[in-house]
Formats: sequence, C-alpha cells, structure tokens
Amino acid sequence: MPERYGSWGRVLRVDLARRRTAVDEVDEAAFRRRPGGRAMIAHYLLTELPPGADPLGPQNVLVFAPGVLTGTPLSGASRHSVGALSPLSGGFGEAEVGGFWGAELKRAGWDGIVVTGASPEPVYLYIKDDAVEIRDAERFWGMETGETEEALKAEVGERLARVCEIGPAGEKLVRIAGVVNDYKDIAGRGGLGAVMGSKKLKAIVVRGSRNVPLADAAKIKEVGRGVADRLQEDHWAFHNYGTGMGLDGYTEVGGFAVRNYEGGLFENAAAVSAEALIETGMRVKMEACWACSVRCKKVVKLEEPYRIDPKYGGPEFESTVALGPHGGVGDLAVIAKANERCNALGLDTISTGATIAWAMDARRTGVLPDAAVDGEPLEFGNARAVLAAVDAIAQRRGLGDVLAEGSARAARARGGEELLTTVKGLEIAMHDPRQRTLYGREVRVSYATSPSGGDHLNANLPPRSVRNTVGMCFFLKYDDAKMTEIINAVTGWGLTPADVAEIGERALAMARLFNERMGMTAGDDVLPPQVMKPHVSGPLSKVRLDADEIAAQVRAYYGQRGWDETGHPTAATLTRLGISEYAAR
Repeated sequence: MPERYGSWGRVLRVDLARRRTAVDEVDEAAFRRRPGGRAMIAHYLLTELPPGADPLGPQNVLVFAPGVLTGTPLSGASRHSVGALSPLSGGFGEAEVGGFWGAELKRAGWDGIVVTGASPEPVYLYIKDDAVEIRDAERFWGMETGETEEALKAEVGERLARVCEIGPAGEKLVRIAGVVNDYKDIAGRGGLGAVMGSKKLKAIVVRGSRNVPLADAAKIKEVGRGVADRLQEDHWAFHNYGTGMGLDGYTEVGGFAVRNYEGGLFENAAAVSAEALIETGMRVKMEACWACSVRCKKVVKLEEPYRIDPKYGGPEFESTVALGPHGGVGDLAVIAKANERCNALGLDTISTGATIAWAMDARRTGVLPDAAVDGEPLEFGNARAVLAAVDAIAQRRGLGDVLAEGSARAARARGGEELLTTVKGLEIAMHDPRQRTLYGREVRVSYATSPSGGDHLNANLPPRSVRNTVGMCFFLKYDDAKMTEIINAVTGWGLTPADVAEIGERALAMARLFNERMGMTAGDDVLPPQVMKPHVSGPLSKVRLDADEIAAQVRAYYGQRGWDETGHPTAATLTRLGISEYAAR
C-alpha cells in the first residue's frame, strides 16, 4: 500500500453518553472525496443525524474538522471547521477558525473528531497523540475562556497544549455562542458553542508530536518561502493592519452596517478603524496563526478607561462594526472591550452585535419601547448599553435571556421581525449588500445562498468552498493554480484545477442536501427586507435592492452549480460529484 500524505486516515469518535471513544478508519479514496472541513461535516450530518433531532439535544452530531492542509508548514494552513445542526438556523451549521488548535489536532494524528451523545455532568477531552481520555470538568464549569485554558494546561501538565473551549455563554446554551481556541480565535457562527454546551463538553485539550506527512516537502518549503519573500507586495495591509483599515473611505460608499443597517455615513468611522488602533497606542503587536508569516492578528492592551487583557487579541473588521457602528457606537475603547468580553464569554461578535442593534432599533420604533439591560436603555450610540448587553446575553440575565436566543427568535417572541438582518436565522455579516461595487453584488448572493446563512466571504463559491474544506485561510493570495499545486504537494494526488474545484462543488452540494433534508427551500435564499430598502441618507439613499433581480441572480447561481430552479442538485450533478448516495438517504 502506498504511503499516505496529508492525512492519517483516522477520525476520533467520542460518545459522551457512554463515555467511550473509538476510531473511524477512513480510506484514501473516501478522504479524497471529503478531505476535511465542510465536506467532512456534511458527511457525518447526512449519515448520522436522525430525523427530527433537537439541535440542543443529545442526538446532535458535533464535528471538529481540520482539512488536508491543516497543520502543514505553510502560511494559511491553520484553519479548521466546527459543524453541527445549527441551533440558530435549524440547518447546516458550520464555522471556521484559525489559530493553532486545528494544527495541533492534526499533529496528534487525527483528521477530525465526531462527538455524539451528551454527558450528564461536565467533562473535557484530553488528547495526547494516540492517548485519549474523557475527564471530569466540574471545577472548570462556569469559568471564562482564558481562565479555562490556563487551568487546563496546568492540570494536564502541558504548557504547549492547545485548548478549544466554551465560555459561560455556551454553558448556558446561548444560541449565538461560539467555540474559542487560543484565547482569541473563535468558531463563532451558527451557535455551535451552545451545541458543545448541550453535550456538557467544556473543552478539548490537545498535544501532538507528529509532523503531517508531505508528498513533496521541498515544494511546500518553496511556497512558504515565496509568501515570506513577497509579504510586502501581496499581504502588506493584512500584515500591518489586519482587517478594518480604511473605514473612513468605506463608509463613504455605504460599505458597512450602520445602526441596524439603516445606512448612511458613520461619522466616527476613522476613529474606530485599524489605523486608529495604532494611532491611539491600543494595538501593541500583531500575531500569527500556525506557520503563517503574514501575522494579521491584532493584539490590544489598555488600562483606562477599561482594562483590556491582550491575551484576547483585538477587534477585526467584523467585530469592530458589529459592536460599534451597527449599534451607533463610535468609541474604540468600548468596541475593544466588548470584543474582549465576547471572547472571554464565548460569544459570536457578529450575531451578538447584530442582535443588540436589532433590540436598539426595536426600542426606537416602539416595538420594545422599554428595552434596557442592567438599567441601560438599548439606544443607538449608548456604549454602556453594548457592554452591559454582552454580559447579560452570555449570562441570560434580564432581557439578555431573550436576546440570547438570537435576533430571529427574539423577534418571533417580542415582535420586530421587519427589523431583522438575518438569513436562514443567522445574522448577516457587516458588509452592506447595497454598496455599488462588484463585491456588493457578490455578497448579496453569498448572503442569500451560503449554506449556513449570512456569510460574507463568498463561501458559496467553489474556490472558497475548497478552502473551507481543505483548511486554508481566505486571506492568502493563492490563485486556483497555486491551490492545486499546494494540495498536490501535500497529498501527491495529482489533481487538476478542475478536480480541485470539484472538491468545493461537492461540499456545497452536500451541505445543500442537508439543508433540504431539514426543510429549507429556495424560499430561504432571500435577503431580509431591512437590507433591501434605501439608506436613510448618504450615497445609497436612493438605492433599493430589487427582490426579483436578486432572485434571478440566485437562480443563475443554482444553474452554475448544476442545481435545478428550486436549488436541488440535479441527478446528473449528484452523479458527477459522486454523492448520489446522500440524496437517497
């Protein structure tokens, strides 16, 4: 049998109800069809999730899925995905995250983890290469993520172990909770932290000692050296600022969310940008994910007016806008503090900020005239209310208990559905789809058709779906030819660019099949009315998105994927992608 590269052929099975672990052996042919990430998640959800399962019940299947590139010595190869039946959408739940945890899992000799059942009491999983233990976590329950990570490293006696965990939000089944690793990196979207909390799984601690086997190590070294050599030419902005630079220019084209997507210029855009973090001295350094020379992660430190712990990183574009302009807040210190609290409590900054902004709009329009948290009225521009709401949501305190369900469920319970900015129950990201740019047109279709809901990174397109499957960061400037070269250098598979594109197509179609099984239709591939109407002022005050035009764009997208007009992958497409078996289940 030829040597295997880029993977180990082993997925760890964890049954928390029976406190048992086992190993799924995955042969090379099967792994080539679903080489991690989105495709691995879809496979297990399609084959193992029973009909009618409660997303927060023991039957849900929680998957941690690095990709075939994760953990290889290459800039960008840090990503892994977390997936389950989403407690927000009731459909395909998928969140991607960087850092070091996914690479460590691969270096421990595992291609993924599938968690089933639920423990009656809190536990954590400790993995050291082949050794796997389910351990008691009662004493860690209730801890914030930073405290949890430090305490677990001390308990296992591994200073260099990597930890992913939930905070109090996940423990309390907050539907906008995420899974945090390395203090500041969070698989935030879709409420997967609540799924982990429902299983009473506090954390997974991993220590690995193996190098991922490479088919052509020299080629990988060459690619890595090329990224470093061309850092200034290709990745200067990310390396020096991270995301969120140039917000003063971006607001002039109506590019990001302002006051629950009412739009208009945001007067304090420059004051909350990545440049401002440097000018104020709040940003103290930039850090990197596994093996990456780009180093695009901000680290913020502050003592006054709020103490901000640098271990929790700093706000990137999505967090900055969600916790700032979306709620009318232009105070950078408040935004950075709210970001820190979200990371410590285990909350998705995008859904948290969007849900707070919805509540502020509901108060303004009279739907929730008395909306307040800890005595702070939820009004646009009230920075204290944002900070209070973050903690109240995580602790399910007062109105925070309603907002902890996410904005869509809160609106169904209290009214204000016309103010929602959700797709498939998931709050959309911070790029305004009304902007008159090519990206604006792309993000409209991406928000509408991405399998997990309002995704802004065009992960509804095959090249991006490939990256979500193989574990590669979107920010690295690898074109399709380079991605093909990289995958072949890692695996030795000898793929063509068309073969690589098919990886992305297959994963998208599998996720689509799952959503159909959960009852989703083409009627769910629409934008919310709140982001269709004109801005209240500014350059987009006369721009109204046309629902029929967007519907036509969505149908054109279906055709490009080989799906029929209802969005169902045709029999020919299923056969071409080798996934007819999933449609028959």
